[in-house]
Amino acid sequence: MNLAHKVAVVTGASGGIGSATARRLADAGARVVVGYNNKQAEAETVAAGLPGSGHRAMRIPMLDTAVIREVAATVERDYGRCDVLVNSAGFTRMVPHPDLEALTDELIDSIFAANVRGPFATIRAFAPLMKRSGDAVIVNISSVAAITGSGSNIAYGGSKAALDTMALSLARVLGPEIRVMTVSPAAVDTSFVPGRTTAMVERVAATTPLRRVVQADEVAQAVMAAVTHLTSSTGWVIPVDGGKLVG
Repeated sequence: MNLAHKVAVVTGASGGIGSATARRLADAGARVVVGYNNKQAEAETVAAGLPGSGHRAMRIPMLDTAVIREVAATVERDYGRCDVLVNSAGFTRMVPHPDLEALTDELIDSIFAANVRGPFATIRAFAPLMKRSGDAVIVNISSVAAITGSGSNIAYGGSKAALDTMALSLARVLGPEIRVMTVSPAAVDTSFVPGRTTAMVERVAATTPLRRVVQADEVAQAVMAAVTHLTSSTGWVIPVDGGKLVG
């Protein structure tokens, strides 16, 4: 997994999956832009702890297209290239599926803006620079909720299904210079979902064939496989779910 001389941008890299992915990319030799929204201190800690050099934390808010474009311009100016883009940023809240009234219009709009519009805006901003690489990869972090209709709330699963379908379209229009892949985990034991406990994640994991919780680094390993090994694949979803989709 040699990514020497490559540049990677990871949104949501102050979180569990994003930070694990940043570490894997840096281990492979890439210079990594650690993207964050509000957690600047955490992102700077992640960047400072990465092996190698040339890493930095940058604010990449999913809801501000103008700032995303500024970040893309900064990456072009300071690094001259972008070879890997991992869209790991996202947003959700715990809402029981039967409680339709609790899933307000405002919450639905926030979920779709962060999980669909934000990744698209980021891809749109970085695509021109990535095309010049000639062998670039975009990896979106989705969820098996897109397929099962489960997850933290109904809108979350719908937003991830939209992200998956959008990746199919982008794979067609961005090739051959850019591949677009999706990594789709089941519940991962991170703080991504407010109010979700480790015990809740363990109960879900116990119903899968592998009967164990998916770890953030396992998701990061799938991202690395998409970037470095699956070089003839684009538009596909890689499940990292302990077998949830088959069990």
